[in-house]
Amino acid sequence: MSLFIGVARLDGFVLFASRLPRTVALILAGAAFAITGLIMQLLTRNRFVEPGTTGATDAASLALLIVLLTTPGLPLWLKAVAATLGALAGVFGFLALVRRIPSRSSVLVPIVGILYGGVIGAVTTFFAYRADALQELLSWGIGDFSGILRGRYEMLYLAAAAALVAWIAADRFTVAGLGDDAARGLGLDTRGVRTLGVGIIAVVTGVMVVVTGAIPFLGLIAPNVVSRLIGDNMRRAVPLVALLGAALVLLSDIIGRVVRFPFELPISVVMGVIGGVVFLAILLRTARPTDAVRRPTARQRRARVDA
Repeated sequence: MSLFIGVARLDGFVLFASRLPRTVALILAGAAFAITGLIMQLLTRNRFVEPGTTGATDAASLALLIVLLTTPGLPLWLKAVAATLGALAGVFGFLALVRRIPSRSSVLVPIVGILYGGVIGAVTTFFAYRADALQELLSWGIGDFSGILRGRYEMLYLAAAAALVAWIAADRFTVAGLGDDAARGLGLDTRGVRTLGVGIIAVVTGVMVVVTGAIPFLGLIAPNVVSRLIGDNMRRAVPLVALLGAALVLLSDIIGRVVRFPFELPISVVMGVIGGVVFLAILLRTARPTDAVRRPTARQRRARVDA
């Protein structure tokens, strides 16, 4: 359906130069970014983190700003390399902070990630404001596929290849999700697996920030929905997470192009609304079993009184 929505009359040129590349980019970006969220959650053993809430996208934007201020004439692929290196540093910094948290609460870890990303984002915004580059910074932070044309989206195949590597190494990530001690006891090289996971997250994040911009909540809700259906086996989860991520991005694109036709809402705006609602529902459903455990039933209270 995304192929047939647009202001211009559909013909062969529009189809192959704009509509088809955009649809392919939507599928690749949605699948790859959803898988990075799954990897991040396994590495941190926390269901409420994703690259967007751990400083990865903010660090990638900071690296792009440095490139813009120093060597603005770099080609797109070199900007993607710079963004990848920035995301790599950002993720390693977040993991170093997580290791210093005495109690890895399911709420404390994402709060630390949001604060960490907020500090990086504040520094980036300050220098962008001083350099009159806020418009470029905004384009990196808002996911928008309206500028996707033939010849400008092909780097997303690299992000998809990185996601494929994650599926190949899925069993290792599943074992790593058990914790360092348990993983080492099973003979896993935890440092190597962690480095591989961070590398995949950095590549996907760097490429997406340069080509399409960041998409909020995608790496958060897709793995959570799938894990509730089939559990934490990454080998089985990766295809479903990729499919759900692509479907959510396609749905957001269709809504953004239809709701105010012929104008278009950025995908990040639509995905932020959908993702916020879904994430809130996940939080509420997660809290209910905890309350049920903490609050004894009437029968349990009577048994205690009788005892």
